Amino acid sequence: MYIMNIPVVDLAEFNSGDPARKQKFVEQLGKAFEDTGFVAVKNHTIPDALIADLYEYVQQFFGLNSATKDNYEIPGLAGQRGFTSFGKEHAKGFDAPDLKEFFQFGQEVEDSDPIKSEYPANITVTEVPAFTPTLLKAYRSFEESGKALLQAIALYLNLDENYFDEYVHNGNSILRAIYYPPIVHEPKSAIRAEQHEDINLITLLVGASADGLEILTKQQEWLPVTSLPEQIVVNVGDMLQRLTNNKLRSTTHRVVNPPREKWATPRFSIPFFLHPKSKMSLACLSSCIDAQHPKMYEDYSAGDYLDERLREIGLKK
Repeated sequence: MYIMNIPVVDLAEFNSGDPARKQKFVEQLGKAFEDTGFVAVKNHTIPDALIADLYEYVQQFFGLNSATKDNYEIPGLAGQRGFTSFGKEHAKGFDAPDLKEFFQFGQEVEDSDPIKSEYPANITVTEVPAFTPTLLKAYRSFEESGKALLQAIALYLNLDENYFDEYVHNGNSILRAIYYPPIVHEPKSAIRAEQHEDINLITLLVGASADGLEILTKQQEWLPVTSLPEQIVVNVGDMLQRLTNNKLRSTTHRVVNPPREKWATPRFSIPFFLHPKSKMSLACLSSCIDAQHPKMYEDYSAGDYLDERLREIGLKK
């Protein structure tokens, strides 16, 4: 089986202070996002020790009994904070639920920004005391890395380097911890999480605990994706695809079941979905529209688009 090695970029080049190295990173990242929509990033600035702590406490949370976890599932929040139990979410266009449960942690507004009123409070898990503080630390670290990557994307698009900064400061980003339980009987499908594209600007994924991620190539082939332990995988979401009028690709991806001999192995995955503030316009950039690339999308705000997508995947009624 061929395993796709996605392009690798080094964030230290962007942060080096050397204009030539910085520009090389911008070109590498932009080209990768045009060609495959996925990259592996090394020197991503998220500390290894923090990632290790995050996985440890995530596994402790999902190891709690169902009745305890269910106490953290809050009706009416559309899964945007706290726990979402097994089988609640499905991919857009599919009825069968994904074989996972998850916990979501959102923005903590720590200044006087009035946007705080838009966000529900995060849910504190008392049974694993280190879980919630570690989620916040990880959230801030992902946010910082994501901001740098968006600055590089802005330069690639010939925008001001800080174009995205005001939109992602106190933005509606989500840190999601996902648990795919062991497979205990013959599954109806080979798919753990059906094919989909992410909703947001970019997604930062820190090493999943087991294989299974596949992306759909331009040749319409499903290829497994691998990255090294010290790398994070970053992909384009639909909001960035809309903004760039398809210049940057939101690649279709899925999670497949492991081979039978590994059915007893659970899978943990922790993506950070980098969202802007709800007010950000996703109207296609004029610089991405020309005779060969006519405008493909109607104007939307990020908030309206998110709302529509949450309904389509079954989290919001």
